Amino acid sequence: MAVQPPVVARCLTCHGLAAHNALPDTACATCHLPLAQATRLTRADVAAIDTPPSHQSPDFRSATGHGALAKAPGGGVAASCATCHARDFCLVCHVDAPEQPTVQALARDARATAIVVRLEAPPSHAASDFLERHGGRVRTEQRQCATCHTQESCLACHAGTPRVAAALFAGSPERGVGAVIVRRPPASHGARFTDQHAALASARGATCAGCHVRADCLSCHRPTAASGPGYHPAGFLARHPAAAYTRETNCNDCHNNGSFCVTCHAASGLVARGTLGTSGFHDAKRFFLLGHGQAARQNLESCVGCHAERDCITCHGSFNGRKFDPHGPGFDAARLRRKNPQMCTACHGTNIPQ
Repeated sequence: MAVQPPVVARCLTCHGLAAHNALPDTACATCHLPLAQATRLTRADVAAIDTPPSHQSPDFRSATGHGALAKAPGGGVAASCATCHARDFCLVCHVDAPEQPTVQALARDARATAIVVRLEAPPSHAASDFLERHGGRVRTEQRQCATCHTQESCLACHAGTPRVAAALFAGSPERGVGAVIVRRPPASHGARFTDQHAALASARGATCAGCHVRADCLSCHRPTAASGPGYHPAGFLARHPAAAYTRETNCNDCHNNGSFCVTCHAASGLVARGTLGTSGFHDAKRFFLLGHGQAARQNLESCVGCHAERDCITCHGSFNGRKFDPHGPGFDAARLRRKNPQMCTACHGTNIPQ
C-alpha cells in the first residue's frame, strides 16, 4: 500500500462536493481546524486562501451580509469564518469588537491580518450633504456609527465640543483603530475666509465652537493684538464693562486684570478715591455696597481685577474685622457651592464645611 497525504481535489470528487470554497458552513469542521489552532500554517499560507463566492455579494460588508453569516446557529462564530479568520482580522474594522459576541468567539491570531482588508465608508457617507446631516444620524443610528468609529473619530473635528462623542467607545487596543478621520475645512472656509470670518464668528459663535477651541483664535489674535486688526468691534471700549461683567468673552485669555485693566483705569482717572461707603470706583451706582454681594457671586473675576482677599476680610472676617456674615439670611451652602466653589475657598480654603 502506498499511503499518501489526502488530495483535496480527490476528496471533493469522491464525495460529490462542489467547489471547495463554496461548501456549506457545516462541512468546514469536517477537515479544518480554526485558524488559531492550525499552527503549521504560515502567513503566506493564510494570504493564499481563496475568497469564497459569498464574499463577492454587494451587501456582504453589511450587517445583514457577513454579520449574519458569521453567527453560528447555536451561538458563537460560524466554522466557515473561524477556518480562515481570527479576531485580529475583525479588529481592522470593528471598534465595537468587545461588545460583539461573534467577534469575541474568535481567538487572537496575528496571521489573520495576512488577508488584507480595508475599512471603506458606506454609501451613505458619499452624499453631498453628509457632513451637514451626520450629527442627526449619529443620534438616531448610534449603534451603527459605533461599529467603525471611536470617540477619537469625532474629536478629530469636534475638538471644541467633546460632548458629541460621549456616546461612542473610547479607543483601546481591544477595539482596533477603526475609521481614521482627517480634519478638513468646510466649503465655507474659502480662500478669503480669513478676512471674512470675524462677522461670521460674531453672528454664529456656536457654529465655530463645534470644531474650534479658544486656543485656535488666540494663536492668531494674541500675537497681533496691538498691531493687527482689532479683535473687538468698533465702539467696544464704551460697552466693555457690561461685556466683561456678563462674560461675553473671557477677558483673562488675553488680558491681565491686575495690570492691564488697572493701568488703563488709573490713566483715565477711574480709580477709587475713598471707601465704598462714600466715594470710589463704584460711584455710578448709589448704595453699591448694599448689593455688592450678588455682583461678587455672579462674576468674582470682575472684583479681583482691583480687589484682593484682604478687602473682603476687612468686613467679612469671622475672627477679626467688622464680622459681617457673608452668607446672609436663607443661605443655601450646597447650592452656592455647586454654582461657584471658588467663593468658598476664599475664606475656608480646601477645608470647606459640609
